[in-house]
Parts: sequence; C-alpha cells; structure tokens
Amino acid sequence: MPISHGYRRKTRALLSKSPRERGKSPLSRLLYDYKPGDKVVIEIDPSVHKGMPHRRYHGKVGVVVGRRGRAYEIEVTQGEAVKMIIVRPEHIKPLV
Repeated sequence: MPISHGYRRKTRALLSKSPRERGKSPLSRLLYDYKPGDKVVIEIDPSVHKGMPHRRYHGKVGVVVGRRGRAYEIEVTQGEAVKMIIVRPEHIKPLV
C-alpha cells in the first residue's frame, strides 16, 4: 500500500497533548483580541481541527495583518518568502 501524503502526515508527536493538557483549551485563548501589527506564536491545538494551519508553521512567529471572519490573517516568513496564512484564534497566542 502506498504511503499517505495527507495534510497531517508525520504529526503524531507534534499534534498530541500531554495527559494534563487534554480536553478543551481555556476560553481566554479564544477571547483574546489581536490588533494588526501584533506578534503572535502559531501553536496548533490538535483538539480543534477547524482553522488549523499546516504543521510547518507550528512554533513560528508571525505578524497579524487583519481579520477574515473569525480567523486572523498572519504573515509568516518561510525562508526568504513571506507567506500569509489564515488561522483561527485557537491556534495562536500572543508573543510575550
């Protein structure tokens, strides 16, 4: 059987929570309001599939450009290229 090349390929360790983190994420992560120009860390929440960015962006720091519905438009550098990805607030947190 051929190897699957799906969207979540090779994410068993990356997209798994420790036993103490399992379940719903705190509401404060959803209710935080980001403004354009804010720096955010993309940290994928595996319990929410909607609005999940690709695994290559996990751990990256980006800049909020604007909103698109409930999601945010975030500019992230990938090598020399600047990519704009659309991510829901479950998968981002403010850079402190």
